[in-house]
Amino acid sequence: MSTLPAADAWAMTDFTGAELGDARRTQRLVELATVFAQRPGASLPEACGNRARLKAASRCFDHEAVDPQAILESHVMATSDRLAAVSRVLAVQDTTAVDWPAHPATTGLGPLAAPTHQGLHVHTTLALTPERLPVGRLAQQVWARDPAAVGTRTTRQHRPIADKESQKWLTSVAAVREAHARCPPTRFVCVGDREADVYDLFRQERPSGVDLLVRAAWNRRVDHPERDLWTKVAAQPVVATLTVRVPRRGPQPARQATVAVRWCLVLRCPPTHRQAEKLPATAVWVVQAVEEQPPARGEPLEWVLLTTCAVHTRADAVERVDWYACRWGLEVWQTVLKSGCRLEARPLDTADRLRRCLAVYSVLAWRLLYTTMVSRAMPDAPCTAVLEPEAWQALDCAIHLTPTPPSTPPPLRQAVPWIGRLGGFLARRGDAEPGVTVLWKGFQHLTDLTRMYRIMHPAFPKRKNVGKA
Repeated sequence: MSTLPAADAWAMTDFTGAELGDARRTQRLVELATVFAQRPGASLPEACGNRARLKAASRCFDHEAVDPQAILESHVMATSDRLAAVSRVLAVQDTTAVDWPAHPATTGLGPLAAPTHQGLHVHTTLALTPERLPVGRLAQQVWARDPAAVGTRTTRQHRPIADKESQKWLTSVAAVREAHARCPPTRFVCVGDREADVYDLFRQERPSGVDLLVRAAWNRRVDHPERDLWTKVAAQPVVATLTVRVPRRGPQPARQATVAVRWCLVLRCPPTHRQAEKLPATAVWVVQAVEEQPPARGEPLEWVLLTTCAVHTRADAVERVDWYACRWGLEVWQTVLKSGCRLEARPLDTADRLRRCLAVYSVLAWRLLYTTMVSRAMPDAPCTAVLEPEAWQALDCAIHLTPTPPSTPPPLRQAVPWIGRLGGFLARRGDAEPGVTVLWKGFQHLTDLTRMYRIMHPAFPKRKNVGKA
């Protein structure tokens, strides 16, 4: 992206388009989002700061006219505006379960994987650049499972796609098609994990400029002498060796994996249980990234990626692997939503109120992730992309132990590590860049610093720029 939105305008940009039946409700939504963003992990009384604002927040989450879909559509339109400056977008989608075990009296929830847990399922499509900068959400589907539908998994092969949760993948691609219609020069790639390996997804009609990249879950039959997908791709020569970052998984720490890359074009046969439909075979490119010398502990990394993006060269194959690795950004967004914004700790007593809360905090989680990643994608941009004037001034004064800030803002590559230091980042020689966790802690400290700075320095003269710490 060649330009960045101003920090003091983002809430207006992403929420002001919400059609809530009354302009005053939309204005209140913008104001509340601005307040919540200052303390994303705080409880509502703590974030609001006074009884009047808390009452306004309660009314906002309780009012039937505050439609979560209208809030989403406002953010999606703002995201589309930002996409106008992006040539390639990875539309990464995934599902997460939002659990409220501490609030058993909340009504309107559905069963989750564990029988004693109740909550909502959230399927989100996040737009990322290949440089891993989150531009915003393109779609979000939220639903509570019907308790009567539990245990029907064994009949899934006999039900149409529209009657199964797998429809979520097709609905997401439809939203990406709409985004492409609004931004014709931008090329989109819909990225999904193994759950997205749905035959109907590859048969769905897509315009030029909207492609798929899905990790294969099934060793499907192929119309080749090798007869199955795994054997076909394993028979291809290695075209590249590269290093892939493997995120932390439970007790397994993050690590670097060296993978061998192969690719080929295949004709995938339709599922056996659908032979009566006489469906055609579908042509897809397959890229395999496999760790041939895995570590002594932990599972080896092996991705078999199916894509409608043509693969003709070594560089194409490596690029497809890198695109799939970007999928980790959506998992980080989910962590920010649950842990940073503490969505599952919100004591709201109906699913409708939780959906409205989710609609607002989903945008706040994106903004926090954006702040983390923008310094890596555009380190020389001014920090005003993520900080208001008083905020960066308070930050500079706190870091340098001086009452007088400089006349110009520092670049992001300096300001973001400073925010991390407020949250516990040690900034030692050799340390990686601060992550999301320390940044959201740092932002909460920065909110207090900024509030005090505004009280103590309503109009303080600026000092000259000096060497930074």
